[in-house]
Amino acid sequence: MPRIYCECEVCMEARGTGENLRLRPSLQWQDADAGTTWIDCGPDFGRQMEAAHLRDIDRMLITHAHYDHIGGLPEWYDVCRWTGKTGAAHAPTEVIEEILQRFPWIASRIEFKPFDAPMMIGAWKASSWRVNHGKNGYAYAFSFQHAHTGYRWIYCPDAIELTEEQQKPMARADLIILGTSFFREPYPMETRSVYDVEEAIGLARNWQPGRIILTHMSHDIDIARGDELPAGMAFAHTGMQIEVTRS
Repeated sequence: MPRIYCECEVCMEARGTGENLRLRPSLQWQDADAGTTWIDCGPDFGRQMEAAHLRDIDRMLITHAHYDHIGGLPEWYDVCRWTGKTGAAHAPTEVIEEILQRFPWIASRIEFKPFDAPMMIGAWKASSWRVNHGKNGYAYAFSFQHAHTGYRWIYCPDAIELTEEQQKPMARADLIILGTSFFREPYPMETRSVYDVEEAIGLARNWQPGRIILTHMSHDIDIARGDELPAGMAFAHTGMQIEVTRS
């Protein structure tokens, strides 16, 4: 955002000072042992790589096969083609199948590896599990736990109406990154696909994480409203840096 057709206060502010200027959600995870991991590859991938001053990544993790999370894969393919490298992408098997149905040719430069069972990324144990994505079907959430410190963080950008089983990994995580599209979404539940902020506040009371960051925000959310959030909860913003370690 801003949305090119919209003149709401949030979109107009994004065109001005840029506090609300934001791209499709992705995450760059830097680890001294594991190198650079990128989560989700939306259509803003090139701009995000340039902003991060990156020319290469070690691996990609993909939560689901919706365009706002995979639309940048052809650009990554082009990077790999021109540099002569083979990219490494990890995703649950059903996500890989959907991706290759849409972009069958990218497998010549990107190797897709199933992320159905836990795997190690450096000293981090990474796990995936399927979550409800409302009217948009399903997505996956990812959990990362450090083998030595026990620090555990969750990435769950697209989910709603999580079952008790799907919520279990959230309990007492050190950090949760959760998608919330509206502050209070006014539409019927059967038409929705992502939690809203008020619902996230309620969920946080149950999960009791050390910290929760809200991402995947629509133009309904003004980042200036962050002071309305409870302690330990904040809105994500473009270029935000988060330490995944206990101080």
